[in-house]
Parts: sequence; C-alpha cells; structure tokens
Amino acid sequence: MKYAMLVCVPVEETGDDADFGPYLAAARGHVTGTTRLRPASEATTVRAEGGEVLLSDGPYAETREVIAGVDLVEAPDLDAAIALASLHPAVLGGGAIEIRPVWK
Repeated sequence: MKYAMLVCVPVEETGDDADFGPYLAAARGHVTGTTRLRPASEATTVRAEGGEVLLSDGPYAETREVIAGVDLVEAPDLDAAIALASLHPAVLGGGAIEIRPVWK
C-alpha cells in the first residue's frame, strides 16, 4: 500500500539540525520519494470565487504547524507506516506526521 506522509513541524522550527539516521535506516526500501518544502511564507494560495481567481501570499490559515515536507512510502499496512513515521525526526522533535493512503 502506498502512503503519503505529510511532515508537520512547528512554525518556528527549521529542522536543519535533525538527525535523520535512524529514520533513513528504517525507511530504506520503503520510501519511494521525498522532498522538503520551502517555508510557508513563500507559499501562494490559489482559490476561485464567482469565476474569479484569487491569490494570496504566504500560508492561508493561522496554524501552529506547517507542512515542511512529504515522504511517499510503500508499506504492507497502516501499522507499518505508523511504525516508520514514529522514527521520523519531526515526530521526535515535537512535530507530527499525517499519514494518508494514496489513491491507486
């Protein structure tokens, strides 16, 4: 089963000093893609209202956490994906991982 793991960190967290060693060792063979995202302050939000396209700069919602990256994972089931996510530096550093099954 494929899962997207949305890496959520506190807004003020940079994540540059995180130790990815244990996560990467466990993730070998399971992670099929990964990327870090630029800061939410560089985001552009696109919406449509009444046939008009509306743009806003930066994060749309006031939140305490932002999505800092995405990992695509192959795991036999949700329990295996949870076990892998529990080793991620974001989780160990006070952030969270949102796990979502990917449509086939």
